[in-house]
Amino acid sequence: MTADLSDYAERLIRGRRATRAFRPDAVPEETLRAVFSLAGAAPSNSNTQPWHIEVVSGVARERLGDALVDAHAGKRLSMDFPYHDDLYRGPYQQRRQQAGERMYGAVGIRRDDHAAREAYNAESLRFYGAPHVALLFTAPNAEVRMAADVGIYAQTLMLAMTAYGIASCPQGLLGFYADTIRAELGVEDRKVLLGISFGYADDTAPANSVRIPRAELAETTRFHA
Repeated sequence: MTADLSDYAERLIRGRRATRAFRPDAVPEETLRAVFSLAGAAPSNSNTQPWHIEVVSGVARERLGDALVDAHAGKRLSMDFPYHDDLYRGPYQQRRQQAGERMYGAVGIRRDDHAAREAYNAESLRFYGAPHVALLFTAPNAEVRMAADVGIYAQTLMLAMTAYGIASCPQGLLGFYADTIRAELGVEDRKVLLGISFGYADDTAPANSVRIPRAELAETTRFHA
């Protein structure tokens, strides 16, 4: 039994990857409820469960995508959690750059083609064509500790999706337009951390052929005894 579970864990965790092209088929409501119910088993500090999820589909998803693209064109940024360009340095920036080169290379965008990169990024605000997007909110007074709990929830959710055959893509960029998202969804005071676009993968799309390498264990982990 233990061997079976470890094999399943390997396939589940390593099988989850960011998907950037989706089929239009909607996920059945029964499956949606099962997946989000399972994600609710995620751990949190003192069992506070400080996440609030808005799942957006259909016409509401179309309206939200239009509003985000419009906000992006108008440079109306509104972030609940700080971000700045030099946040990632050293090996973190190197890994980020490597991932970007592979992703843009797969869709035929050259490194120096800034206009094409900008257009691709803007189109991501339509959720890469996914039929659903989950917006992950937290409390209005949330700081790093609560944000960490929402991050744990996000990974649990994406693994639950993977187990049900649903592809996903976590999108931090969506958190750059918090005011737009709140206005569209009628949310008054909660903070936006990120969004997760999801549905069924388009396996024929070049964007989904990308495989991003992971750091070696020795680069990230030390064992003390």
